[in-house]
Amino acid sequence: MNNYDVIVIGAGPAGYVAAIRCAQLNMKVACIDAWLDREGRPVLGGTCLNAGCIPSKALLESSALYQQLTHDMNGHGISVSGVALDVAAMINSKEQTVHDLTRGIAGLFRSNGIKWLPGRGQLLPDRQVQATAHDGSQQTIAATHVILAPGSTPVQLAVAPLHNDTVVDSTGALNWTGVPQRLGIIGAGVIGLELGSVWQRLGAAVTLLEAQDEFLPMVDRQIAQSALRLFQRQGLDIQLGACVKATDVGSAGVQIDYENAAGDHSLNVDRLIVAVGRRPCTDGLAAAETELLLDERGFIHVDEECCSSAPGVYAIGDAVRGPMLAHKGAEEGVAVAERIAGQAGEVNYEAIASVIYTHPEIAWVGKTEASLKQAGIEYCAGIFPFAASGRARAMQETEGQVKVLSDVKTDRVLGVHIMGAQASELIGQAVLAMEFGASSEDIARTIFAHPTLSEALHEAALAVDNRAIHVARSRRR
Repeated sequence: MNNYDVIVIGAGPAGYVAAIRCAQLNMKVACIDAWLDREGRPVLGGTCLNAGCIPSKALLESSALYQQLTHDMNGHGISVSGVALDVAAMINSKEQTVHDLTRGIAGLFRSNGIKWLPGRGQLLPDRQVQATAHDGSQQTIAATHVILAPGSTPVQLAVAPLHNDTVVDSTGALNWTGVPQRLGIIGAGVIGLELGSVWQRLGAAVTLLEAQDEFLPMVDRQIAQSALRLFQRQGLDIQLGACVKATDVGSAGVQIDYENAAGDHSLNVDRLIVAVGRRPCTDGLAAAETELLLDERGFIHVDEECCSSAPGVYAIGDAVRGPMLAHKGAEEGVAVAERIAGQAGEVNYEAIASVIYTHPEIAWVGKTEASLKQAGIEYCAGIFPFAASGRARAMQETEGQVKVLSDVKTDRVLGVHIMGAQASELIGQAVLAMEFGASSEDIARTIFAHPTLSEALHEAALAVDNRAIHVARSRRR
């Protein structure tokens, strides 16, 4: 039996980062992962690199460029003609990006001396792991510590079973080589909005059916309501409180039967995306005798240090509590590796940013106004609109705003919420401020370069105390 210091099951952002950090700390590491690319070849990177974060952002970037060329250049005095859309080439570009990055991780494994075992891993008692290769061959390996990072998979709906390339999940929606004329999406969350944006920009008429009555409930209410109006103006047909009852695939496409407050309805589309969330990949992850504790939704129970109920076994990433975000899983991987090495690994779950890569982008970190009200915490809110930003006006990207929430008594920043151009980049400044325990006054007294989009964060911090220079407002709660 091969013995290791650490065995990692899963090579997505949580797993491969944990493996690399363990190797950096002079541990003997093996990593097992079952992912196969479209040609059936083993690859590293998990969902994020192969069918999630990276390919979706590649298509969002390509489709945004197409949108700019065909619709948004006149305002800059630029006329463009003869623009041609080659979706197959766009998909190939996305695939090349994915290939380069997954190959890079394989190189990192080699340089760090990590043993990569393509196939499935199952936890056995006493920190043993059964590794089953894709050809069915098996071996049992053991380690002093095991890190479970199995990731997640799209939730499927019984009323909308997947069907070839007509009814697909988020993975399938990244591989179409033609634009559907009519596209339906079940779910108007992060994934549904991003995929809907890609195909709407390329010419599809997109309808999103969302069962919840509230749009983006995890987002600041003011920003979510503004985003809903904006996305609808862009052409996304977002129907809230729409519960899908049945789907029927025929030669003409897909008929979707759903109901809302107004009654029963039918929608006919050429293709349908099921984007109703993700669930942890924990089926068969551990043999019954390991007594690994899972909750009713399949998440692995862990404590504050990511220790599972099995001695010497940790769990990280999408399979444990907390947001299903690649950067959250990666930081858990680093923290666990450092704890195993006797160091003080830590993850600050109060300062993890979330991003929706629509246009404009939406990003946030920390508390929302609703959560602060529910907790009875008094706060101040400073708001600054991008319409008052010189750089945003020069870019003709004036939609959205920055909102800073701070504690009334201490002025410590409790949350920052952004909708606007490059929000995914701007939110990093807010995360850094919160990590250092900054007050809104600290941000307000920081000198930001002019003209930049980041000045909007500066002005929003000034607005907390009614000191914004270029028109904003504050509210006390």
